[in-house]
Amino acid sequence: MTDAKEQIKQTVTSNDVVLFMKGTKIMPQCGFSSRVAGVLNYMGVEFQDVNVLADDANRQGIKDYSDWPTIPQLYVKGEFVGGCDIVTEMTLSGELDTLLEEKGIAFDKEAADKIRESNS
Repeated sequence: MTDAKEQIKQTVTSNDVVLFMKGTKIMPQCGFSSRVAGVLNYMGVEFQDVNVLADDANRQGIKDYSDWPTIPQLYVKGEFVGGCDIVTEMTLSGELDTLLEEKGIAFDKEAADKIRESNS
């Protein structure tokens, strides 16, 4: 598991935004992963996707790395943000916009506003 944790750490620290998910950003394979990838894609956030279904070591390793039991898991600038529920709440409250702005991550503010508008 040490190799997996080291690989995860390398991925998280060498990419500005990383989503550990079931499937890929183009072809999510679970509803929760699909929701988070959909939000990021819609908002125009460039992110690295890691398909945990492709590697059992990553699937368990990411849970151990973050001490978080579920997937998907979003990381921004090396910091764990949360899973689907947290990312959804942050998107709807505007906290995700603030986080991305503070970390210098480009995103489409109008798209973020449209998400909130359609969910109000």
